[in-house]
Amino acid sequence: MMKRRSNPASGRKFESSNNMTSSSTSREEDTEWEMRPGGMLVQKRTEITDVSVRNIRLRIAFGALRYEISVNSQAAFGELKKILTAETGLQPADQRLIFRGKERENGEYLDMCGVKDRSKVILVEDAASIERRFDEMRQNAKIQTALTAISNVSIEVDKLADQVSEMEKSIAKGVKVPEVQITTLMEMLMRQAIKLDNIPAEGDACAQKNLQGKRVQKCVETLDVLKISNAKVRPVIVTTNWETFDQSPATAQWELFD
Repeated sequence: MMKRRSNPASGRKFESSNNMTSSSTSREEDTEWEMRPGGMLVQKRTEITDVSVRNIRLRIAFGALRYEISVNSQAAFGELKKILTAETGLQPADQRLIFRGKERENGEYLDMCGVKDRSKVILVEDAASIERRFDEMRQNAKIQTALTAISNVSIEVDKLADQVSEMEKSIAKGVKVPEVQITTLMEMLMRQAIKLDNIPAEGDACAQKNLQGKRVQKCVETLDVLKISNAKVRPVIVTTNWETFDQSPATAQWELFD
């Protein structure tokens, strides 16, 4: 009877092959994949940091301005925008980053897009952001113009308010004021009120406009009360008593001597 002799080496080779296949299958099962913004399926990065990761220097062109930024080579373009905010003052949402003639999305990684040390990246401000900034500048200019006009009215109201105060003191002391003075003062205050109404105001300027309007209204109301009080004041009549004197005695006669 003949027996087939087994080959130990062949068994070990078969076992090793099975181990390699199972190990490879295990590694494939542990690998996670993600879809890049461009539609490319790439291996998902883990939180474990590669020892070879380093910072790179990027040259940023923003109009006539030039910046040199240090950033992690595996950072995303969204992270680069946050760094550029501190340099340019532009918010990340207002930035557009262009590399190799293509605008890059926030989720794209620098190294995967081919960004290397000393690479040039172009920064462009978003068109909507530029328009919004110009609108803010025009709005601020309008507010400043309104504040200047309101300030001029305020100066005139201060002068008229002082006159109302002096008139109030005089009437309180029983001194009758000519009615034409009260009427004239009221007309001058109403002119300032009309000026305020013609000033287009928003924001802080609107609050200042309302404040000055209330001051004018208070002065006019005070004059209305003073007009009634002034009518009740009786004028003081001053009479003069003249004193009469007797005629002087006759002129003395002088005698002449030789």
